[in-house]
Amino acid sequence: MSSQWLDGARAALGAVALGPLAEQVGRVEEVGDGIARVSGLPNIRLDELVRFDKGQFGFVQMLERDGVGCVLLDDVNAIEAGDVVRGTGDVVRVPVGPGLLGRVVDPLGRPLDGKGAIPEDGRQPIERPAPAIIDRDLVTQPVQTGLVVIDTLFALGRGQRELIIGDRAIGKTTIAIDTIISQKASDIVCVYVAVGQKSSSVRRAIDAIQANGAPERCIIVVSGAASSPGLQWIAPFTGFTMAEYFRDRGRHALVVIDDLSKHAATHREIALLTRQSPGREAYPGDVFYVHARLLERAAKLSPEKGGGSLTALPIAETDAGNLSAYIPTNLISITDGQIVLDAKLFHEGLKPAVDVGTSVSRVGGKTQARALRDAAQTLRLDYAQFIELEMFTRFGGMPDTRVRNQLTRGARIRAILDQPQHAPLRLADEIALVLSVQSGLLDALPLPAVAAFRRGLRDAIDRGAPDAIRQIQETGTLDAAAKQVLRDTLQGYAKMITPP
Repeated sequence: MSSQWLDGARAALGAVALGPLAEQVGRVEEVGDGIARVSGLPNIRLDELVRFDKGQFGFVQMLERDGVGCVLLDDVNAIEAGDVVRGTGDVVRVPVGPGLLGRVVDPLGRPLDGKGAIPEDGRQPIERPAPAIIDRDLVTQPVQTGLVVIDTLFALGRGQRELIIGDRAIGKTTIAIDTIISQKASDIVCVYVAVGQKSSSVRRAIDAIQANGAPERCIIVVSGAASSPGLQWIAPFTGFTMAEYFRDRGRHALVVIDDLSKHAATHREIALLTRQSPGREAYPGDVFYVHARLLERAAKLSPEKGGGSLTALPIAETDAGNLSAYIPTNLISITDGQIVLDAKLFHEGLKPAVDVGTSVSRVGGKTQARALRDAAQTLRLDYAQFIELEMFTRFGGMPDTRVRNQLTRGARIRAILDQPQHAPLRLADEIALVLSVQSGLLDALPLPAVAAFRRGLRDAIDRGAPDAIRQIQETGTLDAAAKQVLRDTLQGYAKMITPP
């Protein structure tokens, strides 16, 4: 053996720092129901991402003296007791960026639509601090839902958090999807997050957005009923992180969480499985904090921060209309108002079945277009009086002429608030419709003819009052001359469909 080779070997060995290498390795003690109990990681941190020996991931939910409880994010069937677990030193992160637009992904950002890999503009943690008060601005810009009952009575603003709440299967998701569809003509990026929903329900929502909306400006995050509890738990946080990418760059985003009742149930499931102390209705004590820190991330940023906005439309389900249950009262106290749907109105055929008496928007008129606010000044009061009068007249008796006129007008108001699904209206159409009923132009029409009036309204005002429509679209206002032209157009159009 040559001396040169020996010298080279000695030099190589001398360059390597020989000695012991310490690595913290944990072991799975038990696993089941989406939870793994792990021992041997004394320096692990809460919410830290951990990696199992076979490639699965989870995050730490509970710290104990002799181990940690991990919520699994992947297939639990492949994890067994004795498997090796390693900490990553990081938290759960998801991809963000414009590459996600038009895609259907899971809560970890993995594609579900079969369109290949997603180009990402970096990764962000799912848990991010809400904007500070000093970084926020007033909520003054509107979010048009295209639904007459909401835009006229409970206007939404960019940066607002408005709860949609009601019993099962009475149109909560439909309102949210119609709001997304209505953004087809706006600059708002929409994120729809399905938490614990049936595959058929998610499919219908996706089909409605693709058929009627602008899917190229939408991100759909799906964590179905068959997904692991961990994926269902992180899904709303993932949706907010993906939307915040656009908000932080001066753009506007809308997040729909469908729904937070199922998310609360998932949080309760994880808490009970990790042996946390149960509280009211078996929910853990931090369930309010979980939803509060999530929804506080919705905000309108100040001009110094780019002026972007993030609007949240969380959905919650009630049982037999009980708004005083634990999760509904929590969410009502966190949000800036609620759209309450009533099962009785739904079964009577009024859709969307919005209960005008209990619904409220705590931002309201500050964000409403001026022309719509002027047209609908007394609409809510007139409708409330009609409901009360209608109730009393059911007991019999012959009302006088004034009451009959109020009943006639109120019935027309209810008719214009009734709207087919996935057919949102333009702002100009809503103003024209409200102006028609408030001016008494629909009083002579039989109720079945109001639907026909609505169907042809857009073409009629586009032909007869194009300058007024352009003014509404550009400024949201109507001067006296344009308003008179629009009223004359509506009057002529109403006479055309009035039966002889």
